[in-house]
Amino acid sequence: MSAVSPDLLRTFEPLSSLSDARLQEFVDLCYLEKVGVGLDPFRIRSAAEQMSYLVSGQLQVHFPGGGQETVIGGTEQARVALVRAEPISRAKALTDVEMIRIDRDLLDIMMTWDQLAAFDANRTGRVKILNPQVPAADPVPDNWNVMSGVFSMQNLRTGAFAHLPSAHIGELLNRFARVEVKAAQVMVREGEEGDYYYVIESGRAQVTRLVGGVTVTLADLKSGDAFGEEALVSEAKRNATVTMKLDGVVLRLAKQDFIALLKEPLLNKVPLAGAQARIAAGAQWLDVRYPSEYQYDRMQGAINVPLAEIRNAFGVLDKSRSYVVYCQSGRRSAAAAFLLAHRGFKVMLLDGGLWASRGKKS
Repeated sequence: MSAVSPDLLRTFEPLSSLSDARLQEFVDLCYLEKVGVGLDPFRIRSAAEQMSYLVSGQLQVHFPGGGQETVIGGTEQARVALVRAEPISRAKALTDVEMIRIDRDLLDIMMTWDQLAAFDANRTGRVKILNPQVPAADPVPDNWNVMSGVFSMQNLRTGAFAHLPSAHIGELLNRFARVEVKAAQVMVREGEEGDYYYVIESGRAQVTRLVGGVTVTLADLKSGDAFGEEALVSEAKRNATVTMKLDGVVLRLAKQDFIALLKEPLLNKVPLAGAQARIAAGAQWLDVRYPSEYQYDRMQGAINVPLAEIRNAFGVLDKSRSYVVYCQSGRRSAAAAFLLAHRGFKVMLLDGGLWASRGKKS
């Protein structure tokens, strides 16, 4: 097993759509795996649990219905993951092969956040400026999805934002307020009630706690770091004090905003059978994944409008028609359905996405 590079990951779809910073995060979580001739790379962990990419060699994949397909590394066919409409039952390396495996659920989370964060190239107009009389020194970053610590892979999977319904991600970004702060300004004080969640855009801060009457420094925070997360997920009082060390700017999110956004949005979810009935009655499948995903694995008759481009489709889609929106897991389609519903479209959401409708098979 050996390390992979961002350049290698960028040759595969839909990984090529991710930012450089996201790809670097994936570098730390995957590796180049060598499988000897004659072996089945899925003998221990099924193809359904991962996104597997063939880097080199020849791999024969078999399907339950008796069909088979030979994939050759380095070809256009191998640019997409070994995911097909029919699940892979087994595989056999016809030569020595090299593969990359990525947790499919994690990749889906990253694509959802990255596409939603890419809606606007300039976020300045989306973030409330609390003191409009004092112009901001710098624009609000347009790469929210890669800000260190805040929207990192780990935080989006297990942190404060992990349980945020995907339909509300865009609104979450929109509810941050931008506040200019000064050196020595106390942002949160130990023992007080939690009210806000903060992200440092610029400047530095220090985290301290009173231990036995002595102030102990716990951490230094820099641009991209966040604090005050306990205000989002619990009713606990502040357990530390955070003081600015330098002048800067913070992005602030009120606790009530986050709590409101944690509530599951009212979406019209339908199981596969219900969706198919609606399609038969004249509804249209709407696939909101990347074109590279849609190309090789889609519902019959579906049209493709990637989530990141859904707003551009508001004036093109037919409001007199119903749409059944889907993606792999239901994350991206939930966000798309929410946006479309707010624009007056008649939309339904395929509950659980393609994975659920196919019994969570590849």
